[in-house]
Amino acid sequence: MPSSFFAEILNPRFDSPVNVDISRGGKVLIISDFHMGVGRRDDLVYNGNMLIEILENYYFKDDWILILNGDIEELQKFHMDNIQEQWAGLYRVFDHFNAVNHLYKTLGNHDETLVFERNYPYPLYNAVKINTGHIPIYVFHGHQSSRIYSRFNRLISLSIRYLLKPLGIRNISSGRSPHHRFYVEKQAYDFSLENNCISIIGHTHRTLFESLGRFDYIKFEIERLCRDYITASEAEKGYIAGEVSNLRVELGKLKRSERRDTLRQSLYGDDLPVPCLFNAGCAIGKHGINAIELDNTDPNRGIGLVYWFMEGRQMKFINRGWYKVESFGDTPYRRVLLNSDTLDYIKAKVELLGK
Repeated sequence: MPSSFFAEILNPRFDSPVNVDISRGGKVLIISDFHMGVGRRDDLVYNGNMLIEILENYYFKDDWILILNGDIEELQKFHMDNIQEQWAGLYRVFDHFNAVNHLYKTLGNHDETLVFERNYPYPLYNAVKINTGHIPIYVFHGHQSSRIYSRFNRLISLSIRYLLKPLGIRNISSGRSPHHRFYVEKQAYDFSLENNCISIIGHTHRTLFESLGRFDYIKFEIERLCRDYITASEAEKGYIAGEVSNLRVELGKLKRSERRDTLRQSLYGDDLPVPCLFNAGCAIGKHGINAIELDNTDPNRGIGLVYWFMEGRQMKFINRGWYKVESFGDTPYRRVLLNSDTLDYIKAKVELLGK
């Protein structure tokens, strides 16, 4: 394992990451943060049925490898037996992937006690290494970079189960702390730079593509549209002006939702962003599911950030025209490829812009 980062922050009681080889072709889905629970406080209640449908009838039937990247079970609030009973349909789908050796499961801070479950049916890892034939990819949850979670997670778990849960208080999630999100992402970004690799994390519930969150991506998108405006036709200028206006509104909303000092921080300092950090987002919330897809079956494909949603519950930015919305059979579920790039291109940028 070529990394002082992993040696320091990954729990030493586990082995080095398992290897998944798609160098000669193959497809991998990385998805994280289901927080499967029981009853009305279950974070997966909005997307559970959609998740079962797309995993079983879209990804499994098309021979995808599934990596569940941490915090799949919500063991800081609920007991394993109750979760398995509540989500029997989802475990049935996991069984399908596992039966053909296409299931890999990493540990997160909310489900790390799975290692003490005697009858847990799936192998567990702290990290998964993917050999793509282009650039190595490490998949890990991301909470390991936090000293609070690595040292005091047991205490945090007890407070959630016996204090916050009876009072009906939501988890004190890293996704709700801009400073913690930045610290976790910065640690993973620096690790990727030092080792000329790609890291794919979860934990923060914030999607990242090529080291850019939505805030940074919008700024770059506005700049691109402004350049296109110069040579655009009159009809195209009207469309571009509308897009820029919509993006500025969205940028303003993001500014209000984050702390200003955090927004001024940058993963990449004063340098150009190196596209070495990705985040699969999460599968919870009322608006849909985010995930990372790796497709090494075609040189024109590579890595993509996808968004699954139910018709009528989509994010507003999906309506703005430049995204292709794919229907999924007769279901109300829709798939959108938000961002994509080839692995060769990302490898070149990492080598040219990295350390």
